[in-house]
Amino acid sequence: MRTNPTGRALQLLSLLQTHRFWPCAELADRLGVTERTVRRDLDRLREIGYPVDSTSGRYGGYRLATGTHVPPLILDDEEAVAVAIGLRYAAEAAVSGIEETSLRALAKIEALLPQRLRRRVSALHSSVASLRRAVDDDVIHPESLSVFAAACRDHEHVRFDYLRSDGESSGRHVEPHQLVTAGRRWYLVAWDGQRDDWRTFRLDRIREPRPVSSHFAPRAIPGGDAADFVARSIGRSARDHEATLVIHKPFAEVEGVLQWADHALREEHAEHCVVGIRSEDLGRLAMTVAEIALTAPVSVIEPAELAGAVEQLATHLTDRAHLA
Repeated sequence: MRTNPTGRALQLLSLLQTHRFWPCAELADRLGVTERTVRRDLDRLREIGYPVDSTSGRYGGYRLATGTHVPPLILDDEEAVAVAIGLRYAAEAAVSGIEETSLRALAKIEALLPQRLRRRVSALHSSVASLRRAVDDDVIHPESLSVFAAACRDHEHVRFDYLRSDGESSGRHVEPHQLVTAGRRWYLVAWDGQRDDWRTFRLDRIREPRPVSSHFAPRAIPGGDAADFVARSIGRSARDHEATLVIHKPFAEVEGVLQWADHALREEHAEHCVVGIRSEDLGRLAMTVAEIALTAPVSVIEPAELAGAVEQLATHLTDRAHLA
């Protein structure tokens, strides 16, 4: 079969960039050429700087190796669309500084997309809106991600200061095992030697993580899955403080503001709804009530201490307004 050498080389490069081992016979079948032609095309790729590794034997084949520079990437239509969409929503991640970097990369990708693909990406961007918090109190620094990712990989101890939910700070010395994302929030699953138990840490509450150059033997995470462990941990902390509210608007009109709260609809009526909310401390419950109050009048049914906390918050805000 006669094929265009340039087009065949691009298709070959696209296959190799998956970083799996490709037997020569399978590459030849994919490209519709002989194995001799495949080997000749692989030699051409090596000549222009693509590091192609080869292994012999039953499970051998060819694979694109990690090089010392970034060669041009070859993406098919679906991969190009996936990258553009991923960059668009990476710009809304809770990682400090990643927004601008993601948007710069997205602009470069979209400028290279053919019109048919650009329309697909544009249609999705224009049809989907993202609801953002009024205050991003869970933004983390990319340096923290790098420290913990390396520590999880290398099984290295890390020290850091941790801001607890009660506002107090404590020093920790842990064995990091896994990073877990839940929405816009990041968690670290680690063994805390001082407490002789597993712990879940929110990365936005961690300050000055420092590897200490000592290593540990990895342990089995309870249940065998870090994401499930975090989900159970979040559930336990969320049930520490619960409240019942009457919101004086139909549920459909306040559902948007409740999206960021751990909530459950208990009763729905024409002009009001009864909602249960949960959080890890009383202060955050009070802030949730304050956020809802910007949209609709709210009455706290229980607990009584939450009603007092909301009144105190309202007094502080009024005093600050008078001072301003």
